[in-house]
Amino acid sequence: MKNVLIINAHQFYEGFAEGKLNETLVDVAKKKFEAKGCEVKTTIIEKGYDVEDEIQKHLWADIIITQSPVYWFSAPWIHKKYIDEVFTTALVQQSLIVDDGRTREDLSKQYGTGGKMQGKQFMLSLTWNAPKDAFGNKEQILYDGKTVDDAFIAVTTNYKFCGAEILPSFACYDVLKNPDIQNDINRFKEHLNSVIL
Repeated sequence: MKNVLIINAHQFYEGFAEGKLNETLVDVAKKKFEAKGCEVKTTIIEKGYDVEDEIQKHLWADIIITQSPVYWFSAPWIHKKYIDEVFTTALVQQSLIVDDGRTREDLSKQYGTGGKMQGKQFMLSLTWNAPKDAFGNKEQILYDGKTVDDAFIAVTTNYKFCGAEILPSFACYDVLKNPDIQNDINRFKEHLNSVIL
């Protein structure tokens, strides 16, 4: 049985981003994991959190999923605040990470090897207004062939820096101009089956 932490990083904006799709995807993942006998805890960043409780949830979890909308090409600012507070406190405590991994005694040790989250897995699930063909296509101007995983490397690198294995992300595309919610939910279930369950 695995322990799963699902973090809802949605930030509400009246009439524009109410969070229903992100909430639905959190619920889909929670039910899917529970049906497999996993224990699931959730954090809804916007409703507030206790930093020490969040560190303990990360220590407890085998799998961590962040469900987030994409605002101005990144997660909402409340997610960055959450990461800064939780991981900085964890560094001070040396609970999720000890340091950056390098030592003066052993110059072969690489930057990013001081984490303590080995054996844990991290996955991003994102809701984009961007269409799917904006990614992985050199002919597209904005991302110039980069993937969703490339676009969100700052978030995933945080977990990799702490030793977690990074799983392929999931994305719902074109959620404002051309939504296909039922298909997105079905694809999400398949993605969870293929990369985790």
